[in-house]
Amino acid sequence: MGRPVLEAGAPSGSKTAALNCISLADQDIKKSVSLLKQACLDSGFFYVIDHGISQEFMDEVFAQSKKFFDLPMDEKMKLLHNEKYRGYTPIFDETLDPDNQVKGDYKEGYYIGVEVPEDDPQAEKPFCGPNLWPSGDLLPGWRETMEQYQREALRVSKAVARIIALALDLDADFFDKREMLGEPIATLRLLYYEGNISTPAKGIYGAGAHSDYGLLTLLATDDVAGLQICKDKDAQPQIWEFVAPLRGAFIVNLGDMLERWSNCIFRSTLHRVMLNGQDRYSVAYFVEPNPECLVECLPSCHSEANPPKFPPVTCGAYMVKRYKETHADLSTYKEHETSKQTDGFVCNSP
Repeated sequence: MGRPVLEAGAPSGSKTAALNCISLADQDIKKSVSLLKQACLDSGFFYVIDHGISQEFMDEVFAQSKKFFDLPMDEKMKLLHNEKYRGYTPIFDETLDPDNQVKGDYKEGYYIGVEVPEDDPQAEKPFCGPNLWPSGDLLPGWRETMEQYQREALRVSKAVARIIALALDLDADFFDKREMLGEPIATLRLLYYEGNISTPAKGIYGAGAHSDYGLLTLLATDDVAGLQICKDKDAQPQIWEFVAPLRGAFIVNLGDMLERWSNCIFRSTLHRVMLNGQDRYSVAYFVEPNPECLVECLPSCHSEANPPKFPPVTCGAYMVKRYKETHADLSTYKEHETSKQTDGFVCNSP
């Protein structure tokens, strides 16, 4: 199944992106590589189907996510994210487009990373450490569901990364090395957009315009459209297209780290979330290499006529910088820990 998928649930009358659809069950690897390469050169977004995660299990992940966001605010705030970005992020915690947003993103989230015991030396690395988990009494089976999803999503991510490697004229197992996806920073993030209406003229967005930071992102969504992409960020005016939800598929996009690695051959595309008044849930899985991985231009992506455009950088240092630029400082919450209103927790915009 390699044809573009069109109009699969985007708002009526809106412009919808035509994205390639890649089946992980297709035995014709050359076709998959060709479809992916075309998608990465065009928009950096594509659908992945036949990934081996059952719809029944995906439905359970979404159901468990909703149970968490339905908790009273004081229960959620007990799990406020720590300095390793594990745990709950309230509305306005993240500001992805400060030039155009008045307060911040109109979304709640929950970060779950690779579980590393606190006494493990690896826990000293950026984005490594123990997770924050709701108690089993409060949300029975919640942790087990999310840990299983992490395992499944990493398997799918590695399969996609092998096709990306081939599309960049690398060995298929290039990204499987220990310092890359052998011991990755792999972050599951549950997201809830309460039923607001995005108003760009007033600086109100579900999620502000941004590109993802890492290697690649797997996004599962409910059937409420909201994700938009802008293929040419330098165009004036910018042209935004909806990415239609497709049941049973992941929406996959490339991150800035892969753009650096590929010397801008593959694109990390600007995207945002526009809300239409309906509640919207999504499950994002962000995949980055090991914190110690040195990200530098790939041998197949530079030449004398096309030298490397970016200096080498370690993954950990790069990710810490990007997170600090977009998230509220934790001191914000300490200063306002008693500030509540009937509609929930109130915090200053970062």
